[in-house]
Amino acid sequence: MAEKILIVGATGLIGGLLTRKLVEQGRDKTLHLLLRRPYREDVGKAKIHVQLQENWPATIAKIKPDIVISCLGSTRKKAGSKEEFAAVDRDLVGAVAAAAKATGARQFIAISSTMADSSASSFYLKTKGEAEDLMRAQNFDRLDIIRPGLLRGERANDNRLGERLAIAASPVMDMLLHGKFRRFRSILASDVAEAILVLTGDKAPGAFIHENDDVWALV
Repeated sequence: MAEKILIVGATGLIGGLLTRKLVEQGRDKTLHLLLRRPYREDVGKAKIHVQLQENWPATIAKIKPDIVISCLGSTRKKAGSKEEFAAVDRDLVGAVAAAAKATGARQFIAISSTMADSSASSFYLKTKGEAEDLMRAQNFDRLDIIRPGLLRGERANDNRLGERLAIAASPVMDMLLHGKFRRFRSILASDVAEAILVLTGDKAPGAFIHENDDVWALV
């Protein structure tokens, strides 16, 4: 029997690409999307659950997914404040992980950030690192944390001027990043989504960190 997959954050860049790939592969019959707002894209036979964030743990308990994929992520500017950013990128991710474990999920896959570290001086990296710590604390049979470099891809209704400028400069910057600095290279969001698809078929136990080179090796 096909494993039941739940995606949280399907309206984002990677989440949307991943959803479309699963539908194209005919894996939509056992696909669930948990959202904060309605999703208007074609999701085939996937089931959409639109709930307030405080209801997510109860909804996850009803779905009983085998694999949970967190594509949640924002920016401090978009969130509006440090507190609101942490509420999603750390607290909501942690709550989803805890609910997934409580309902018996085998695998948890999440998008994080290069250099995420709960002891970092950067608020962004510290918050991402704290989210990773919350995931690890659940002791999933398998945990996959993906730390991509600068994501390249078309974002709908998302005006990130600084990021657009960085993406425009990425072909030149990428050529200058070698060795341990390759993890900072830009990477296609579609490659990250493809890597996640591959990881859903890996049943080897353990906790794994995947940076750019690991992602490219999977696709």
